[in-house]
Amino acid sequence: MSVAVAGNKVKVHYTGTFDDGTTFDSSVGNDPLEFEVGGGQVIPGFEQAVVGMKIGESKTVRISEEKAYGPRKPEMVIESSLGQFEEGLTPEVGQQFQAELDDGQPVLLTVVEVEGDKIVLDANHPMAGKDLNFEIELVEIV
Repeated sequence: MSVAVAGNKVKVHYTGTFDDGTTFDSSVGNDPLEFEVGGGQVIPGFEQAVVGMKIGESKTVRISEEKAYGPRKPEMVIESSLGQFEEGLTPEVGQQFQAELDDGQPVLLTVVEVEGDKIVLDANHPMAGKDLNFEIELVEIV
């Protein structure tokens, strides 16, 4: 029986949870997730967990923040003024905006504070700084 190795395209079903048991994502009830092992399409710890799995095998893994979305970086939290937004737009905590970095890369900014004319935006990935838990089932090696 073959096992998943780097370079294989695989299909997996998964359920991702935080340590408190809250589910943040799942493919159950939908099509399985398809990706190339080693292709950088999913977080590194998820790819590593799939390597060596056999079709039909299931496992539960805990992925540290370093192998998930990385640690939270305080330098990615910035203050700005409401004057930077188009007129008539009133940002609210939790709202997200897309912006471009100097190199043209898109970045997602989440509003974390609005006070007077000051707004605080966080460019960290929403799951940065979190260890993640996954139940993974290898459905197919394509």
